[in-house]
Amino acid sequence: MSIVVTGATGNLGRFVIEGLLEKVPAEQITAVVRSEEKAAGFAARGVKLAIADYNTPETFDGILSAGDKVLLISGSEVGNDRVGQHKVVIEAAKAAGVALLAYTSAPGTLKAALADDHRGTEEALLASGLPYVLLRNGWYNENYTENLAPVLEHGAVVQTAGEGRIASAARADYAAAAVAVLTGEGHENKTYELSGDTAWGYAEYAAEIARQTGKEIVYNSVPADVYVGILTGAGLPEPFAQILAGVDASIEKGELAGTPGDLSRLTGRPTTPIADSIAVALKA
Repeated sequence: MSIVVTGATGNLGRFVIEGLLEKVPAEQITAVVRSEEKAAGFAARGVKLAIADYNTPETFDGILSAGDKVLLISGSEVGNDRVGQHKVVIEAAKAAGVALLAYTSAPGTLKAALADDHRGTEEALLASGLPYVLLRNGWYNENYTENLAPVLEHGAVVQTAGEGRIASAARADYAAAAVAVLTGEGHENKTYELSGDTAWGYAEYAAEIARQTGKEIVYNSVPADVYVGILTGAGLPEPFAQILAGVDASIEKGELAGTPGDLSRLTGRPTTPIADSIAVALKA
């Protein structure tokens, strides 16, 4: 029996592999990656590598076995056929007879277009008849803290979310929840709504950056079309900019503000406050 993690060299996948290495022997872990070179560090520590791509179904032949526990980390190619990509793994898992397939989904409360691929994947997973876990990951602290340069340059946090609030957590928190499910028992056919313990607003976020840097940082909530224009001006494709604006519209409606506590219960520890992630980013 292996614990198999797809997208293992991605931002979330790396944290999951590190967490698994603390819990189980390396030879029980299989990292599914597109680039063997990027995963060389894992291989050196005894993790098994499998080279496969969501876009090439035959590459998954023989990777999964009966009894495996699988973490399907959602593909990052927003706007492509992510549901089709995910079905490749689901079908391979069904053919192999795996013991569990966990999927990193989106919050059940999120109505933005970004959630459509996740809902479609959930439907495919439930229809497969596989024992499943839905890890409905909320927003990551790093979605914001990894992009502090323009905030510091312009002295402003610019979004289109009004007074909306976000219960975010660090990637490491969500990874720890996945590790708990993959190494624990009794999670079959469960859905976990994962979010930070505390919701915050963009004005508070701006104030915290100001406190930690000593700079004047304000929050500007702009109309959606202006926000899309700012993002496309910074080089983002317009379809993706529209998706991000849609997420902010959901934030304004409170769709990412829920704090059900599933994340801290799964990990056995409080979630990482946004202030801590800001501090880490400023030191980087």
